[in-house]
Amino acid sequence: MDIFNFLLSLFLLFPLISAVNTTPSCPTSICFNSRNFTIRFPFQAVLPGASSPNCVYPGFNLSCDNQGNTVIRFPYSGEFFVRGIDYQAQEIQLYDPSNCLPRRLMDLNLSGTPFRVAYHINYTFMLCPTAFTQSRFTAVDCLSNSTNTTLATSSNTLSLVEIFASKYCKVLVTMPIPVSSPTQYSDSEFTSGLNGDLQLYWDVPNCQDCEAQGAMCGFENNTSQQVMCFDSPGTDMANHLQLLKMISLTVAIPTIVCAFCTACICLIHGRQRHGTARQQNFDPTVTLQPSDTSISGLDQSTIESYTKVVLGESRRLPMGPNDGTCPICLSDYRAEEVVRCIPECQHCFHAGCIDAWLRLNNSCPVCRNSPSPAHGVLQPV
Repeated sequence: MDIFNFLLSLFLLFPLISAVNTTPSCPTSICFNSRNFTIRFPFQAVLPGASSPNCVYPGFNLSCDNQGNTVIRFPYSGEFFVRGIDYQAQEIQLYDPSNCLPRRLMDLNLSGTPFRVAYHINYTFMLCPTAFTQSRFTAVDCLSNSTNTTLATSSNTLSLVEIFASKYCKVLVTMPIPVSSPTQYSDSEFTSGLNGDLQLYWDVPNCQDCEAQGAMCGFENNTSQQVMCFDSPGTDMANHLQLLKMISLTVAIPTIVCAFCTACICLIHGRQRHGTARQQNFDPTVTLQPSDTSISGLDQSTIESYTKVVLGESRRLPMGPNDGTCPICLSDYRAEEVVRCIPECQHCFHAGCIDAWLRLNNSCPVCRNSPSPAHGVLQPV
């Protein structure tokens, strides 16, 4: 029993210890309309009265709008919606709430944020008559109208721009535009590829190795700005189960087997001892000793006054619970055996067993009540 209690306490303590040392206390949240990703460190969804200041890295605040969209706000570029977050690649994917990302890219300023773009490519934007460009070139729709169409190209061939600019169009601006790869939009034609999502990256805090291990980052404690790698709840539970399995195989199972074998040996020994006692007609005067020499038993005349019965083939007791075993010698009753019953409590025993007991004790061996004299009869059942 001591070993079992030790194993139980060990199993209960391991999750508590791990929760203190290996699990960050910051919550994981999600906006209703952005269920394809969770919000966790270094980000946090800032909600009124529900934020944890030491659970978000500076510059990584997000929020949920009234429609359940995940929103990020930049100091000089306004709000963007978040389409996804890749914590291992340290990448956040954004799109324009007004569905005109090219206009936002022309004014994008990430100063004062922890984010960066992967590459910049020079783009030339031109305004052309719709009648000339319609069905011939891919336009930037959100910057166009029924009269004029906006075209954009990243071509390094100046002749293409010069030809269109001199004959048909007006150059609006040539400027570096953030893109996710250097060849993404480097074709020699006009394109609307800028209508895709904006992909930004962060370098600090660097949790790529931690995320690759299936763990997650967090602050060391509630007052520190030191970032540590913590086991995720799923990994932590897997470690607990593996540890419990090892303990069971090395300690618990051998202990259970030993206890089972010991119980079997004791049971076999007890049956052999009871069988030997029955073969020797069980002399209670030899085996029964008084528990306290200051307590005297009943006199023989009182004992003889209790009901004594010879059992029939049914071995049914004359009173009390119809138990088939003598509570004193633990042997089964047999036909033609003589039993004696105590009238007050109706407990029955082999006559030899209870007679020897009552000569040394003045109470019933089962309920410990003190019997009183009663006249008995002898009859078969």
